[in-house]
Amino acid sequence: MRSSRLSLPSSPTARRALCTAALLGLATLPGLSFAQQAQAAQPVVRVRGTLVYADASKLVVKDRGGEVVSLARPADMPLSEVYRIKLSDIKKGSFIGTAAMPQADGTQKALEVVVFPEAARGTGEGHYPWDLQPQSTMTNATVADLAAAPRSVRGGQQLRLSYKGGEKTVIVPRDVPVVTFRAGTEALLVPGAKVLVNAQERNGTPTALRVVAGRDGFTPPM
Repeated sequence: MRSSRLSLPSSPTARRALCTAALLGLATLPGLSFAQQAQAAQPVVRVRGTLVYADASKLVVKDRGGEVVSLARPADMPLSEVYRIKLSDIKKGSFIGTAAMPQADGTQKALEVVVFPEAARGTGEGHYPWDLQPQSTMTNATVADLAAAPRSVRGGQQLRLSYKGGEKTVIVPRDVPVVTFRAGTEALLVPGAKVLVNAQERNGTPTALRVVAGRDGFTPPM
């Protein structure tokens, strides 16, 4: 298997957006040490894909584009499990994160929703670019109000999200994955597992900062 170097987009604007999104993404999952947070100021990328191999010192991931990426694994690398919950688990007052696509009418159409544990409330708060799809955004905010989605999105929810400095209206189709997370165990790191890895090149070596994994083939939707 060949390993590929982590790469960043060449556009300065795109680089800033990706680095900001990656830093905020790290903030949304608790457990980073002070040293890890300091390192997060360096360029960070997300590797989404399928786990090929894992041991105590290395992870090998095949990303969505088919590249095989070999990553050093620090001894203190945090591991989280993401798992599905129900659309009805989104309540008024919930603190959520949602990757979404901007719509012509000014609303956002959700691609996924993460309901944060109470201990993670407020982390990554705001609205900013995201790298799930071209032009996608991320909004981490409190659900100020919720109602049935418009008829064109039957069975979904309409959320009014409030964050420091603004608010967004997000339409959540009923088939969009709604998830939360908890501390993970080594049992998650099996070949074929779907993972999202925050990674950074350190001393010339691509290194995993955090892994979010699904169980039994579930793909982290963020």
